[in-house]
Amino acid sequence: MKKIEAVIRPFKLDEVKIALVNAGIVGMTVSEVRGFGRQKGQTERYRGSEYTVEFLQKLKVEIVVEDDLVDTVVEKLIAAARTGEIGDGKIFISPIEKTIRIRTGELNQDAL
Repeated sequence: MKKIEAVIRPFKLDEVKIALVNAGIVGMTVSEVRGFGRQKGQTERYRGSEYTVEFLQKLKVEIVVEDDLVDTVVEKLIAAARTGEIGDGKIFISPIEKTIRIRTGELNQDAL
C-alpha cells in the first residue's frame, strides 16, 4: 500500500474529488495547510500599504491505495489540479506498512 499526499490549490478540490471518485477512489482526507515553495508568497495591498503573504493557503489531500492504483491516482490528481502556473502544488508518495480500521480491527486492504 502507498500513501499519496497532494498539496493543491484550494479552488481545485472539487475537480480533484470528482476525478478521484470517477476513478473508483472512495476515501480521502483533506486538510487546510499553509506554505510556500518557488512561488515565494505574493505581494498584496491593503488600505494603500503593500505587504507580502509568505505562507499561501493550500489543501493537502491524503489517499491510501493499493500499489497497483498509484499511477492511476497520480494521473488523475495531476490532470485535475494542474493550472500550468507556479504554485500548482506537489505530490508525495510513501509506503504504508499497516492499516487498521479502529471500529472493527480489520487490517490493510480490508481496512480501506
